[in-house]
Amino acid sequence: MSDETRPRRQVRLGALAAALTAVFALLCCTGGAGAFFLTELGGDPGDRVTPASMECRENQRVDVRGNMPRMSQYGDRQLRNAARIIKVGQDMKVPPRGWVVAVATAMQESRLLNLANRTVGQSENLPNEGIGADHDSVGLFQQRAGWGSVAQRMTPEYAARKFYEKLVKVPGWERMSLTRAAQAVQISAFPDAYAKHEELASRIVNALAGGAARVVLVEGKQACDRAAGGRIASSGWTAPIPGGVGSGFRTASRPGHNGVDIGAPKGTLIRVAATGRVLVSRCDPDNRGRLSCNVDGWPNKGGCGWFVDVLHAGGFVTRYCHMASKPRVSVGQLVEAGQVIGEVGSSGNSSGPHLHYEVHEDGDRSSRGAIDPVPFMRSRGAPLKRAG
Repeated sequence: MSDETRPRRQVRLGALAAALTAVFALLCCTGGAGAFFLTELGGDPGDRVTPASMECRENQRVDVRGNMPRMSQYGDRQLRNAARIIKVGQDMKVPPRGWVVAVATAMQESRLLNLANRTVGQSENLPNEGIGADHDSVGLFQQRAGWGSVAQRMTPEYAARKFYEKLVKVPGWERMSLTRAAQAVQISAFPDAYAKHEELASRIVNALAGGAARVVLVEGKQACDRAAGGRIASSGWTAPIPGGVGSGFRTASRPGHNGVDIGAPKGTLIRVAATGRVLVSRCDPDNRGRLSCNVDGWPNKGGCGWFVDVLHAGGFVTRYCHMASKPRVSVGQLVEAGQVIGEVGSSGNSSGPHLHYEVHEDGDRSSRGAIDPVPFMRSRGAPLKRAG
């Protein structure tokens, strides 16, 4: 798909988010998944971890005493706390997805600081990294009295172990969205706040544990870069369809091609690449302004055909074009990684069945925000295959 055939009536995310959030406030005001607003998927664009390695190595042990990566928003002691959380997960043989959930939870609860509490007098006399004031909560996970003694809850290894013990008892936690898995453990008053930390938590786990957020369980064993066919990497990402990438991102022959084309038979199920909120689900007008998506398209017809845009944690947006029929999802809907959102087709500006797949950053749905999906998806453990 070229610049000339990209979806019409592009809207910057800020305006769209404001409008949709207002709508959601009217329709979804009862908490839970309904309150999972667009703003809670953003995260902090300044959070950029410098990975210790871009490689993925199965079963690499975290080094709690080693050098920590440099980050804009988290210091050495916070990342060392993240390493302690990961190490407990490794010792307990919790899959890496659990490490991401645990680190993201501690990011939300305490900003990865071992907090005392001014209302819990004993806590201030114990080693701590700051003072909180949420009921009788203390420590990295802000655990209350029922989780253990004050001294226990303020011991990072104990707190992490208690978190994991409860997490692994949640049926199907490995396939849940991060926010649902975390909430099942924490029972927070703000159940949707964890989602925004997933992207950065995955980067932290990658940096500290040899790319572990790129791991997926295949037949009970950890494997790097194999998240496809509905399998979800520890990062929370999966490849949208099987098949090889044909036309690439902004090639010399197609400099306006802001995504990649993945060949697949008509009717192949398209899965959303990560948990997020649907921004767009509609038929894109062709060059003559016609909404003619229920028939196969042709080159130079214009338009994306039936397509979907989804906003994910970290401000990333994925786009899925040329669907065979009306998408299975609607605007404002929360979709979880691996959920089927449509079928491969050839609607719009298309010469045959394929998925045109785009990734945009910083919430920018225009061509300015488009990035190459191939290295992006590989870094999430969900690589797109090369054709042939």
